[in-house]
Amino acid sequence: MPVFDKVLIANRGEIARRVIRTLRRLDIRSVAVYSDADADAPHVHEADEAVRIGPAEAAHSYLDIDAVIAAATSTGAQAIHPGYGFLSENPAFGRACAAAGIVFIGPGERALDVMADKIRARDHVAASGVPIVPGFSAAGMTDAEIAHAAAEAGLPLLIKPSAGGGGKGMQEVHHLSELPDAVATARRVAKAAFGDDTLLFERLIQTPRHIEVQVLGDAHGTVVHLGERECTLQRRHQKVIEEAPSPIIDAATRARLGDAACAAAASVDYTGAGTVEFIVSAARPDEFFFMEMNTRLQVEHPVTELVTGIDLVEQQLRIAAGEPLALGEIVPQGHAVEARVYAESPSRGFLPATGDVQLWQASQDVRTDAAVSTGSVVTADYDPMIAKVIAHADDRASALAALDAALADTVLFGVDANIDFLRTLLSDPAVQAGSMDTGLIDRMPPFEDPAPSADALDAAAAAVASREDAASHAHASPLWLSRSGWRLGQPAAPAGQEFVTQGGEIVHASGERRGRAGAAAGTAVTATAPDGTVWVHADGVTTALTPLTRRAAAARRRALREREAGAADPELRAPMPGAVVAVHVGSGERVAAGTKIVTIEAMKMEHPVTAPHDGVVTLSTALGDQVRRDQVLARVDPESDDVTEPAAAPQSPDPMAHDRAHRNDTQP
Repeated sequence: MPVFDKVLIANRGEIARRVIRTLRRLDIRSVAVYSDADADAPHVHEADEAVRIGPAEAAHSYLDIDAVIAAATSTGAQAIHPGYGFLSENPAFGRACAAAGIVFIGPGERALDVMADKIRARDHVAASGVPIVPGFSAAGMTDAEIAHAAAEAGLPLLIKPSAGGGGKGMQEVHHLSELPDAVATARRVAKAAFGDDTLLFERLIQTPRHIEVQVLGDAHGTVVHLGERECTLQRRHQKVIEEAPSPIIDAATRARLGDAACAAAASVDYTGAGTVEFIVSAARPDEFFFMEMNTRLQVEHPVTELVTGIDLVEQQLRIAAGEPLALGEIVPQGHAVEARVYAESPSRGFLPATGDVQLWQASQDVRTDAAVSTGSVVTADYDPMIAKVIAHADDRASALAALDAALADTVLFGVDANIDFLRTLLSDPAVQAGSMDTGLIDRMPPFEDPAPSADALDAAAAAVASREDAASHAHASPLWLSRSGWRLGQPAAPAGQEFVTQGGEIVHASGERRGRAGAAAGTAVTATAPDGTVWVHADGVTTALTPLTRRAAAARRRALREREAGAADPELRAPMPGAVVAVHVGSGERVAAGTKIVTIEAMKMEHPVTAPHDGVVTLSTALGDQVRRDQVLARVDPESDDVTEPAAAPQSPDPMAHDRAHRNDTQP
C-alpha cells in the first residue's frame, strides 16, 4: 500500500523528474507545477498532473507559497516534496503546509528555523559539542564596526549571507582594502536572493576540502548517517564534481564525522533527509569544522544512493508518512562520482548560456538525471545546471574512468555546456590522485575549447552540403551534386568548406578527405540549428561551427587583421541577457582599464563589465534595465594626451571576482 496517494513536487528540472521516478515506482500519483517558462518542460509531461503557478520569474511562481499550496489543494495532493532550492528550506512554507493540512516532506519547523540562519545554526550546534570555525556575526554592526571586528579576527576571512545556502553570495577577503566592496556585494546578493542581508564572517581555512555527511532521521527519535561525500571540486564555491566516499577520510575520522553529523541533526529533532557540511584542512584531514546543515535533499545525493543502494526520496516519503527507519546495517559498496553539466561557456569565463536544445543524448552506461530533452529551451530565468552524470564502480579509478567515458558519449546540441571542461578536470593529476582542495579549479589555466577534429569538420561539411543540396539543387545533375571539384581540361580542385568556431577561429574542411566524409558523417552526430550553425559530436567532443562562404571568410580575416592592428573595441557589450543591478560610474567620468562600469545579474550570477582601456565613459543603460546578450551597455573612448591620467582601477587578487556571486547549487 503506498504511503501517499498523491504528492505534489514544488520544484522543476532534474529534481522534479527524479522525484517523479520514485513516486511512479511506489505507485503514487505525481503533480507537477510549472511557470510559463516551463510550460513544455519534461517534468510537466512526465507527471500525472500539472498545474501552472505563475510567470517565469521565480518570485511569482516557484517561490509563491500561496500558489503552490493552492495547486496542492486543488489537485487533492496529500503531501508536497520541495526538492532543493526554492521553498525547500523556508520555514514559512512548512508552516503553510501544516495550516493547509498538507504533509511537508521535510524536517519540522524547529529544524528549519534553526538551520536556516547560519549564525544561529553554528551557535546551536556548538552547544552540542560540534566543532565550528572561529568567526563573528555582523548582525546589527555598522561598516566601521565590521572593519574593526575583521581586523581583530584576522585575515583571510570568508563572508557568508547568514540566511543563504549552497555558497551563494560568499566573498573572500584577503586584505582590509577589499572589505567594503566585498561586504557591499555580499549584502546585495543576500538581500536579492534571500530577503535578508545579515552577514557571517568566518576564518578562511587554507587549502580546504569540503566534506558532507548524509543523515536520515525519523519521527521516533532515530538518526543515522549514510557516510560522507567529497564535494571539494568547486568553482567559486559552486560544486562541480562530487564523490562518495571521500578518498582522504579514514574509518576513524568517518566515525567521528558521522557522530558529529548525527549530533547536529538530533539537536533539532531532525526528521527526513538532511546533510551536515564540514570543512576539512587538506593538511589535517582528521580536523573538521561544522559549516552548515542543509535541511533538504542535496543535488549530489545520487552518489550516496549508488554506494548504499538506498533510495533517499523513498526514505523521505516513508519518514514523512510516520514510518520508522528500517534500513538494517548500512554497508557502502564501491565508489560513485557525479559531474554536474551546466549550460555555460567555459572558454568565455564560464558565462551561463541559453538556447534551444537541438539534440540531447545521454550515455546508456551510467545514471543521468537530466532537466532537458531534445526540444527543451534553456532560459536565463533559472540556475544553469541542466543534468548530472553519475558513475558507480568497484573502486575510485574505475568510477572516474566510467564517468569520463559517459561524458564523452553525452551529446548536447544547441546550448553551450561544460562537458569538455569536466573531462579536462577529471584528467587532472591531482584529481586522479585525490589530492584536492577547493581552489584547484581556480588555479587551472583558462579553459580553451578543443579544436574540432578532422572527422568533425568532415561531418560538418557533409551536413552543410546535404542541406544545400536539399534546399537548392533538387534538380541538379549527379555530377554537380557529387561536389567532386571536376573542371573541364583541368585537374580536380578539392571542394572545401570554411567554418568559424565559437571562439572566432576560422577552420577549414579541405575536402581532400572526401572519401572519408561519408564514414565521418556516419560515426559523428550532427544537427543544424535554424540559424545555420552546425553542431557536431565526434571523438567525444561537441563543437558548434558556423559555415562561411569564401567571401564572408575573407571579410572576416580582414576584420580580424584590422582589429589586431588597432585599439581595443570601445563598446562594452552585455555578456548575456540579464538585469543591470549596479552602475558603478557616471557618463563623462574618467576611468582606468579594468574599472567596473556596470554589473549584470543573470542566472543567479553577477557579471561586472569592465573598461578595456583608460578613457571616458558614455553610458547606454541604466540601473534596472533588462538587456540582451551583446547589447551595447557603454563606451569607453580613449582620451587625448593632454587629459589628466585616470585613477588606477582597484586591484583584486581574484581575476574572476565577477563570478564571486555565484550560482546557488541548491537552486534548480
